[in-house]
Amino acid sequence: MKKAAIVVFGWLVPGGAYLLMRRYGQFAFFASAVSAAVIAGVALQGGSGWPRPEDLAGLDGFTALLFQAGAAARFLAGAPFLAASAIHDAGGFLSSRLHEYGSVLLIMAGVMNVLGVSSALDQREG
Repeated sequence: MKKAAIVVFGWLVPGGAYLLMRRYGQFAFFASAVSAAVIAGVALQGGSGWPRPEDLAGLDGFTALLFQAGAAARFLAGAPFLAASAIHDAGGFLSSRLHEYGSVLLIMAGVMNVLGVSSALDQREG
């Protein structure tokens, strides 16, 4: 199977790269960990949108870049994040006091998903 197909399927379905490799235990772990982080992040009202210019007003360039990188990292969680952001309207980038905890969980979900894909690719080559 081609690397690109494994990467795309692994991004879209958390742990999907392991599913294609028939490693069902690792698939179950990554699928449940990423999905649980997305669900907890949405429950804590984590911001699921891209920061608007008014959200970034008054920030220096580096801080604005960090906010945008965090928004991009959430997107890496794949289908659970896409489904949650389609269903749940968080009301903008900064919507509540709990948004920080929820946003960190959503970013963690994206990072875990990327680690799962890279680990599966490493195991495939090794």
